[in-house]
Amino acid sequence: MENEDLEYVGFWSRVGATLIDSILLIAATLPVLLFIYGSEYLASDAPFSQGPADILISYVFPAVAVILFWSAKQATPGKMLIGAKIVDASTGNAPTTGQFIGRYFAYLLSMIPLFLGFIWVAFDSRKQSWHDKLAGTVVVRSRNRLDDQGEAS
Repeated sequence: MENEDLEYVGFWSRVGATLIDSILLIAATLPVLLFIYGSEYLASDAPFSQGPADILISYVFPAVAVILFWSAKQATPGKMLIGAKIVDASTGNAPTTGQFIGRYFAYLLSMIPLFLGFIWVAFDSRKQSWHDKLAGTVVVRSRNRLDDQGEAS
């Protein structure tokens, strides 16, 4: 991907976007889970699930939501707030739905060895995580975005 107007998005910006997305997902799912399971949900020692609704709300909904956002906007809300988008690493165009699905499930591989696949962004020349490498994607944003004072950076 060669575009002088774009830059690869680095580790800390991506961490910030992930935090925003996580807060939004918790805000969307926790009230529903508490409505269904009550306050005991928070005190439960069940490791992964308290039932079918928990699986749908905690695992299926986030996967579908993220892939739909990626397909429609090439970004999640967190990435949109920092002006970033996901593009095909070879062409710079929008990735395919298959690339997005593969990218989502490759998150698991990025997590397994102590989140090393995510930390890899800090050391990679193209700022790619392992899930980006596996899906053939990069995260980019405009070099000419506005800073907090409304001036180009």
